[in-house]
Amino acid sequence: MCLPMSVRVLHVITGLGTGGAERNLYNLLAAGVSAPDEVAVIALMDEGSYGPRIRELGIEVHALGMRQGIPAPWTLPRLGALVRRFAPDVIQGWMYHGNLMVSMAARLCRQRPAVSWNVRQCLYQIERHKPLTRWAIRANRRLSGGPGAIVFNSRLSRRQHRDFGFRDDAALVIPNGFDTAAVAPDSASRQHVRKRLGFNDEQWVVGHVARCHPIKDHPNLLRACVTVAERMPQARFLVVGRGVDFDAPELAGIVPDEYRSRFLLTGERDDVGELMQAMDVFCQSSWLEAFPNALAEAMACELSCVATDVGDSDYILGTSGRIVPPRDSQALARALLEALNEPADRRRERGREARERIVSEFGLAQVVEQYRQLYQRIGFPAQVGSLPSAPSSEASSEPVSETVSEPASGPSTRP
Repeated sequence: MCLPMSVRVLHVITGLGTGGAERNLYNLLAAGVSAPDEVAVIALMDEGSYGPRIRELGIEVHALGMRQGIPAPWTLPRLGALVRRFAPDVIQGWMYHGNLMVSMAARLCRQRPAVSWNVRQCLYQIERHKPLTRWAIRANRRLSGGPGAIVFNSRLSRRQHRDFGFRDDAALVIPNGFDTAAVAPDSASRQHVRKRLGFNDEQWVVGHVARCHPIKDHPNLLRACVTVAERMPQARFLVVGRGVDFDAPELAGIVPDEYRSRFLLTGERDDVGELMQAMDVFCQSSWLEAFPNALAEAMACELSCVATDVGDSDYILGTSGRIVPPRDSQALARALLEALNEPADRRRERGREARERIVSEFGLAQVVEQYRQLYQRIGFPAQVGSLPSAPSSEASSEPVSETVSEPASGPSTRP
C-alpha cells in the first residue's frame, strides 16, 4: 500500500552507514511508506551500507560526498539542483545536519516543498557533543520555527529539545517501528545457534548489541558482567558490535584474564536477529539513548531485558523488564543476576509480555501509517488540513537552558 495522494517525498540524511537512523529510514522505505517512483534519498556524505540496499528497492539514491559533515562549497548548489529536479511535495531531513540542509535547500525551490525534520537523539548536556554538532544543534534551535513538522523518535527527546528552546508547536513523536514477523523468537534455531557459538544447555547467556561508542558505555557493561561472572559460574556473555575488543583503550583491563574465555565478542554482524536466539537475558548499558533499537528487537524476540534508564527505555519496557540507573555497574549486575536467577516460567512470561508490547505499540505497519498521514497533512495542507498542534500536556513550564538534566541517578530497578 502506498500513499493515496501520491505525495513525493525526498529524504536527506547525513550518511547511509550502519546506524539506527539509517536502519529506520531503510525499514520505512522497504515497508512501502512511499511508492518507489515517488521517493528519493540524498546522503550528504556517502552511500555507506544502506545506499545499495535502498537502490535495490527501486529508489533513487544520491551521495554528495561531504567529509566529516563539513559542507564543501558545491554541496548546497548540488542539493538544490537535485531538489528542483525531483520536485518533492515534502523534503524530510534526518538528524541535525540533514535538518539544516533541507531547510536551506527548500528556499532554493520556486515552489517550496513542505519541510519536515527528524531528530533522533536525546539532549542531556550539549557540552558533551563535538563543536560542529553543538553548532548544528544551536542552528536547529534557531530555525525550529520553520519546518511544518519536527519528528522525534523519543518522548524524552521531544521534552529535552523543547526545554532547550526548540519550537514545539509542530513537534510530534513517531517511535521506531519493527517488523515483528521478521524479528521474532525462533525455538527451532535456538539450539543450532547456541551450539554454533559454543554455548551448552547448562549455560546462561547474557547478550548485548551495540557499536563501541562512549554513549553505549561498554565499560559499564563489562564491569557488570565481571561481577555476574564472579557469582555465577555458568554465566556466559555474547557481546555484538563493531569495535568491541578487550584491548580497546577504553576497555583494557576491565575483564580479568581468567574470565575472558566466558566472553564471546563477535564484532559487527548482519545476523543480529539470529544471534539473539542464543541469548537468555538481554542487557542495555548505555548512558545516553533516544529510542534504543536493540532493546526493542530483543523484546520482540521474547527476551527478558535489563536496561539503563535513558531515553525512552523505561517506556519501551513497560512492566516487562528491569530498569536501572545509568553508569551504575553494581545496579546493572544485580539486575542481571535477578533476571538470570528468576524461575524459567517467570522469565518466559516476561519475554511474552515484552513481545506483546512491541507488537501492540511499535509495529512497523503502525509507524509507516503515521509517516504517511504526516506527509499527507504537510504536503497537501489545503486538501487534508494542517498538522495538529501539540497536546497541551506537553506544554513546558521550565526555563530554556544550555544544560539539560541528566537521567535520574537513584535506584529504580523494577521488581
